[in-house]
Amino acid sequence: MTRKRRRLYFVGLGLLGLFAATALILTAVEDNIVFFFSPSDLKARTVTADQRLRVGGLVEDGSVAKTGETVRFVVTDNAEKLTVQYTGILPDLFREGQGIVAEGRMGADGIFMASDVLAKHDENYMPPEVAEALKKTGHWQEDAQKAAPKTAQDTTTPPSSN
Repeated sequence: MTRKRRRLYFVGLGLLGLFAATALILTAVEDNIVFFFSPSDLKARTVTADQRLRVGGLVEDGSVAKTGETVRFVVTDNAEKLTVQYTGILPDLFREGQGIVAEGRMGADGIFMASDVLAKHDENYMPPEVAEALKKTGHWQEDAQKAAPKTAQDTTTPPSSN
């Protein structure tokens, strides 16, 4: 066997090992990937009961019902609605009409059992996935986004050259 051929075998084995390691890593990570869905997306697809996912949209006005530590509310993308149940302390910024993202699993009864609820952190922020879902349904308020105050980075002036 020549040196060239031996080197080719080592490179081939190295690439094969690299591909095998990549396949193993992707297989292991696949179980931990959490997909985002709007209520319309969830209605259009079949979700298994053990699949972990995120649901986002606006909390429907008048839908929040508390029973002890358990809270039920309806999330909407203004096209479809989804009932969410969460046990625990909600974020301080959680309220009706607010954009939220809930992470959890779909129950057999069609109610989303949330393990985490995230609320937007100020008036002008909305998770990108929720904004995209609202744009798809035609309920995106473009004027409100344009009127939003600029960030500190946008308002800084460059130093003068004096």
